[in-house]
Amino acid sequence: MNKINPKKLLNSKWTAVTPTNKEKHFMVTFIKFDEEDVVVACTIEAVMPKRPYAMDWQDLQNDDVWLFGWQ
Repeated sequence: MNKINPKKLLNSKWTAVTPTNKEKHFMVTFIKFDEEDVVVACTIEAVMPKRPYAMDWQDLQNDDVWLFGWQ
């Protein structure tokens, strides 16, 4: 299980364990916090085609799907 600090999530780099559409490397490009500093929106972008995906930031904690950094 990947431990993630939401404050340091922006611009973090991730590698998909099982790439789809030849998209393997990703970067978090947008984070939105509410007034209580809880993450309410997260966008991750594939590095090569620059295709954004909205996702639940807590899905990044699953190390069967995501690896921290570019592997």
